[in-house]
Amino acid sequence: MAPELSVSQWFNTPEPLSIAALKGRVIFLHSFQLLCPGCVAHAIPQVQRIERTFSGSDLQIIGLHTVFEHHAAMSPTTLEAFLFEYRLNSPVGVDLADEASHVPVTMRRYGFRGTPSSVLIGRDGTILHEAFGIEDDLTLGARIATALATPVPDAGQAVEVSDCAAGVCALPVSI
Repeated sequence: MAPELSVSQWFNTPEPLSIAALKGRVIFLHSFQLLCPGCVAHAIPQVQRIERTFSGSDLQIIGLHTVFEHHAAMSPTTLEAFLFEYRLNSPVGVDLADEASHVPVTMRRYGFRGTPSSVLIGRDGTILHEAFGIEDDLTLGARIATALATPVPDAGQAVEVSDCAAGVCALPVSI
């Protein structure tokens, strides 16, 4: 099962997100740093393409700003400006810093080796694929499309409170 996120601050979402609350949806979690050259040149543009390509689906894209170096330069204020300038619309969380380690909590939980990293999480909460670095767009798109084609969990299953947002609880649709 995919580890839970540990986030100190969220951007582009009115409420915090969690892996548990998103069960039934496919999640593309991408970890980046705003001062990472590979993230800025390749990963962020790829995420923008994923946002456009899968905008009509139930794919949940989540960015994770994972700071493990240059902490003072990558503040939440700087990140907010970065997200605006690069027009990232999907939710982005700041990976929770850990005073006992230079590696943030979620980064450690997922075993990320650096940035950019990504994880594709299936509707049942299991990790379908992990990558360090950039994958080919066509390969990544096929992985996402395959995960989205997986049936939503049986509508006969009870809907938990965590599957509800803003007072609305949607039942999963069987395919």
